[in-house]
Amino acid sequence: MLTLAPLRLLREPWNASEGNQSNATAGASSGWCQGLSIPNELFLTLGLVSLVENLLVVAAILKNRNLHSPTYYFICCLAVSDMLVSISNLVEMLFMLLMEHGMLVIHTSIIRHMDNIIDMLICSSVVSSLSFLGVIAVDRYITIFYALRYHSIMTLQRAVVTMASIWLASTVSSTVFITYYHNTTILLCLIGFFLFMLVLMLVLYIHMFALARRHLHSISSQQKQPAVYRGSSLKGAVTLTILLGVFFICWGPFFFHLILIVTCPTNPFCTCFFSYFNLFLILIICNSVIDPLIYAFRSQELRRTLREMVLCSW
Repeated sequence: MLTLAPLRLLREPWNASEGNQSNATAGASSGWCQGLSIPNELFLTLGLVSLVENLLVVAAILKNRNLHSPTYYFICCLAVSDMLVSISNLVEMLFMLLMEHGMLVIHTSIIRHMDNIIDMLICSSVVSSLSFLGVIAVDRYITIFYALRYHSIMTLQRAVVTMASIWLASTVSSTVFITYYHNTTILLCLIGFFLFMLVLMLVLYIHMFALARRHLHSISSQQKQPAVYRGSSLKGAVTLTILLGVFFICWGPFFFHLILIVTCPTNPFCTCFFSYFNLFLILIICNSVIDPLIYAFRSQELRRTLREMVLCSW
């Protein structure tokens, strides 16, 4: 019986003949190439944690007028994107569990339509999440290097246009992807988009770190406090490592999977790598759990709002 599967269209290469694909699978079917079995309950748990975290972020930003600024609007949109990842994962896993236990029986054609809709939702959230991570990096860059002109550069109107454009582009691109997923050009565009965001964040954050390091060095040399300079530089390096490290670790394997689908669909090593697709999905969901900790909960104003909300609820 056909069952739901997250991002079913990307699990295995479609650009290999059936014979070659089966031979490659047979050649890579031993040892560690058996893949990793991840229980659906883990998907559900991570999805629930991510959903609660990002709901808190959205609620806090909407509640506190001091957080009604382009910077926090972008963080709010990132939280909504991560919520879409969580919701689509929760819905799909819930249906899978109900079907596995015989509590729900759905016609094959309906399952296929549901799979396409959920995959489109996941693809849309993936594109929007990556886009808002890049926009947040650009926003921080403008804040540091054009501090005096920030409010004239990043106006509320431009922020709204940016957010609306990203949501529209994410919806259109996910629809195109689900419709033409068998086209190599579509996958190459998705891979190119990820690489562009990776390079953009790498360049911007390293430039910001270099400026902060020079500024701290200037202050420490005037005040003759090298220990303070070394401590602040180490803290900045750790923050930079966390930002870029989390992004690369959580998103890298999934897009490396896409690269292998395009370049070596029948190679035994590539086929072995394909068997770990569920692990790559877990990493993306983990990114939805980690994003609020990096981009939202480090804000004192947002944490204060969350405390007030929790205390009021009690």
